[in-house]
Amino acid sequence: MGTKNRPIMKQLLNRLINHETISKEEAKTVLVNISKGDYNQAQIAAFLTVYMMRSVTLPELEGFRDALLELCLRVPLAQYDPVDLCGTGGDGKDTFNISTLASFVTAGAGVAVAKHGNYGVSSGCGSSNVMEHLGIKFSNEQDFLERSMEEANICFLHAALFHPAMKNVAPIRKELGVKTFFNMLGPMVNPAFPKNQVVGVFSLELARMYAYLYQKTDKNFTILHALDGYDEISLTGRTKAITNNAETMLKAEDFGVTEIDPKNISGGNSVASAAEIFMDILNGKGTKAQNNVVCANAGMAISTVRKTSVQEGFTAAKEALASGKALTAFKRLQKISQN
Repeated sequence: MGTKNRPIMKQLLNRLINHETISKEEAKTVLVNISKGDYNQAQIAAFLTVYMMRSVTLPELEGFRDALLELCLRVPLAQYDPVDLCGTGGDGKDTFNISTLASFVTAGAGVAVAKHGNYGVSSGCGSSNVMEHLGIKFSNEQDFLERSMEEANICFLHAALFHPAMKNVAPIRKELGVKTFFNMLGPMVNPAFPKNQVVGVFSLELARMYAYLYQKTDKNFTILHALDGYDEISLTGRTKAITNNAETMLKAEDFGVTEIDPKNISGGNSVASAAEIFMDILNGKGTKAQNNVVCANAGMAISTVRKTSVQEGFTAAKEALASGKALTAFKRLQKISQN
């Protein structure tokens, strides 16, 4: 363990505990040092805890993001021009796996997807939990990922395999069991560096920060926050959508559907039941509310990439789900995983 960095962490913690903020460079250095194993678990836990007590600042978030992108194992998939649909999680809503399902619907509609996902931290059932349960192989091998894209039009990027920097943090996050600033970073650090991105965030404040950071990149993006707290389009009320060139307020009527009751999109308090809901929806046995929510989010991804209207994206998503194309994309990924 590098002792030379310990005093730095001590000084940083003292400053942070005194309600000071740290610079972008300092934030970046801390994460780089965490990845090198320079700090002990108590120091890392203390550092994470500070950010549960106060909001992360824009320079801090930018520094954390830059560190993780610099340290990650890159996968070049630009030739497929994929989109990532990824929520921050941490909204405490315990919905079923909406963005993961929407990813397969998007792939079924002919838009390539590089889905970044992880095990649930603040919920029991992240996208990786469900994918693993359903026999999807996690791999960082380039040829496996390319085969996934060629045959299924989607690949699944399990965060831990691409972010070696996180191995010193993962057990601490698991023990803390609450959302940390790493929840905020998940969607920003996709190792395929996709040019297209649909991101759901758990607060309006974070939506603004994301918009600011994304506007400084060449990404084609849509950032979503449902005003009643969901980190995706929930159709339970209005959703703020921020894109490269506009801010809009989306309502259920914009998709040609009626508003739904929150209880109709909750689900999966265990991995097995979440996986069951997942397969029911893909197999055409989902409820109207479940299908509409999945297709609203997939539709947003489709319209983000194709630059079409929300309604056109939604129609394409509905067709991909109803025709079984979304299920086919999933089955192909499952099959590649077994070979």
